[in-house]
Amino acid sequence: MDEDCNGQGACLLDADDDGFAADAAVVSTRNFACGVGFAVVLGDWQAVAAERAGAPAGEPDRGWRECVLQAHVFAGFPRVVEAYGVLAACGGLGELEPGEALGEPDRPERGRELFERIYGRDSERVRAMLSAGHPDFARFIEGHAYGRILSRPGLEPRLRELLAVAALAALGQERQMASHARGAVRCGATPAEVRAAVEALADLIGPARLERAREVAQRFANEG
Repeated sequence: MDEDCNGQGACLLDADDDGFAADAAVVSTRNFACGVGFAVVLGDWQAVAAERAGAPAGEPDRGWRECVLQAHVFAGFPRVVEAYGVLAACGGLGELEPGEALGEPDRPERGRELFERIYGRDSERVRAMLSAGHPDFARFIEGHAYGRILSRPGLEPRLRELLAVAALAALGQERQMASHARGAVRCGATPAEVRAAVEALADLIGPARLERAREVAQRFANEG
C-alpha cells in the first residue's frame, strides 16, 4: 500500500449553523472512529489513511475496530479487506482488549431481537421481503448482520445505528437509510444525532446525494 499516511483526521460530527447540530454525547472521540468507518464504506483510502494519521491520543481503540468491522455489513468483505491493509500500513488499529475477539457463530435469536427493535411493527413485512429474495439471505441478515455484528459488545446499539444511517446515506440507499434512521431513534438516538450522522458526510459525498440524505433524516428520524 502506498497511501500517504500523513494528514489530519477530520472531526466529523460537529455542529453547524443549519439546525443539524449534534448532541454533545456524539461529538467525542467517536468522531474519528466514525470517520474511518465512513471512509471504508466509500472506499476512500486516502481518507482512511488521513483519519488514522489524525487519531487522538489513546486511539485507535475498540471503537475504531468495531466501526471498521461493522463496515462489511454495508460495503462488503473486499472493501474491508482493503481497509485493513491501508490501516496496517499506517500503524494499525491497536491491540485488542481481553475478550474482544469473540469467535462466536451467528446468533439468530439475538439478531431477531435487535431486528424487531429496529423495524418495529414493520419487522414481519421486512422479513418477508428478504425471504422472498432468498430464504437463506433473510437468515444471513438476522443471524450474521444483526445477531453477530450489529449486536456485538464494544459499541452501543444507538451508535451502531447512527453508523448505519451514515453508511447507507453514503451509498445512496435511501429506503434502507430511512429504516435505520427510525431504528436509531428506537435505540436511543435523538433526531439531532441522526441528522448529525448525515452531516458527517458533507465532505465525502456529492451535494445531490447529501441533500437527499438530509431530507430522509429530517423526515424519518422524527417517526422513530
